[in-house]
Amino acid sequence: MAMLRRPLPCLTAITLSLALSAPAAGQTLSLELPDQAASPSTFDDSPTFELPSLTQRDTQAVSGEETRLGRAWLRQFRAHAPLWQDPLAEHYLSSLVARLLPYSQVGGIDPVITLVASERLNAFAVPGGVIGVNAGLFAFAQGEGPLASVLAHELGHLSQNHYARGQRRAEQTRLPAMAAMLAGMLLAAGGGGDAGIAAAMGSQAALFQDQLAYSRRFEREADRLGLQTLANAGYDPQAMVEMFRAMQQMAALQGGQPPEFLLTHPVSESRISDAQARVAQLPAGDNRRDDTEYQMVRARALLAIHDQEPRQALTRLQRDDAPPAARRYVTALIDAQEGRTDAALSTLEALAAQWPDLALLPATAAEVALDAGRVDDAIRRSRHQLRLMPGYAPAGLLLGEALLQRDPGEAYRVLRELAARQPENPQVFTLLAEAAGRSGHRAWGHLARAEQLQLTGRIDRGIEQLEVASDIAKIEGDPNTLARVEQRREAFVGYRETMEKFK
Repeated sequence: MAMLRRPLPCLTAITLSLALSAPAAGQTLSLELPDQAASPSTFDDSPTFELPSLTQRDTQAVSGEETRLGRAWLRQFRAHAPLWQDPLAEHYLSSLVARLLPYSQVGGIDPVITLVASERLNAFAVPGGVIGVNAGLFAFAQGEGPLASVLAHELGHLSQNHYARGQRRAEQTRLPAMAAMLAGMLLAAGGGGDAGIAAAMGSQAALFQDQLAYSRRFEREADRLGLQTLANAGYDPQAMVEMFRAMQQMAALQGGQPPEFLLTHPVSESRISDAQARVAQLPAGDNRRDDTEYQMVRARALLAIHDQEPRQALTRLQRDDAPPAARRYVTALIDAQEGRTDAALSTLEALAAQWPDLALLPATAAEVALDAGRVDDAIRRSRHQLRLMPGYAPAGLLLGEALLQRDPGEAYRVLRELAARQPENPQVFTLLAEAAGRSGHRAWGHLARAEQLQLTGRIDRGIEQLEVASDIAKIEGDPNTLARVEQRREAFVGYRETMEKFK
């Protein structure tokens, strides 16, 4: 039985490809999971995965068309980029963005977070509120404040919609230009490297022309708004200045290969000085903020990067003087990887007693139990956590996955509820398709499979699965599922039309 669980942490590499169209259709009755790369290390460490920024838009709320473009781009991105599939890290990042968002002046978006399996330092934002972060950014940022500063900067770009501001003289070309730039990002993600960046930046330059002079002003605007966001959210805005200086130092050490983030967000001494001057005008914030949860998530990122030599993650945390709790946490994860399940669970339980408000600790224990084949223990732990923390998505996902081996019908119920709350999460629909198939909900099995396919950029195959679901619903006399299928078919066709803009 194909399962989502992988040895901690879970890293799935989606096959890199330069093709931007959907793969050829397979068997329409299949409920198979996506093909997975078979290499020992699925983490992307090649120098070709580079993403230019697309955070330049108008001061008004993001338009519906921009949102559709951004979501369609995300589907293609998932089909071509290596993804770091770690529900605990993703939930943490979503919570951090939600903490910053009310203070960011960004309106009209429902953020979607994606994690990238790359050790390179980068983050990006795309029209429609798609926010991506490389595992390498967690590794580089030694505290939550520096990571939050990068996110606040990106939200600053989004709040001012810098893209459309640069396009006011050519409004009729704004959306085609955006599509061209998104296509360039996909080319870079698919292994095009410099060619992808050239395509994206070339499209931008051709359309910005005399607006290029405003780019530095846009960066400083994003800095100013990001600093204000940090301060209002309770962070020390000095963290942004410190992050800039650390990036500048890293760029100097790397010479001709600066981090991707600096390719589109160049840091000059004058920009740092300007940011420092603005910090002096803001409240100091809490520079003693507890970073324990962040350091535990950072530990997961470091383990993902050093998946072949996990003890390097512990060495890195020790070198950076991470809190003792984070070092104990990464030790527990290493114990779990090396088969010392009892020791790992004992450490995690002790940490959970010490830090009862950190949801990732009991969820990690359930994850460890499930990976060790202790299915009933994983079910018990997940259910207990959901009673105490209703709606905690990682625990719901773990419970659904574990229930697949004991009670597929109950797994189907749990995962359907989770899918309703997380309609942009391919992992949920992957498990839901399997749970539906095993519990006799055939039409919903194909419907869930269709959702998983369209969320990962394979729209044509998703539509084929919808056709199968429709046929089954008609045979079974299920008008509710049939209505749902018809509704989703219209949405899928709309996504397919939007995705054509990238070709």
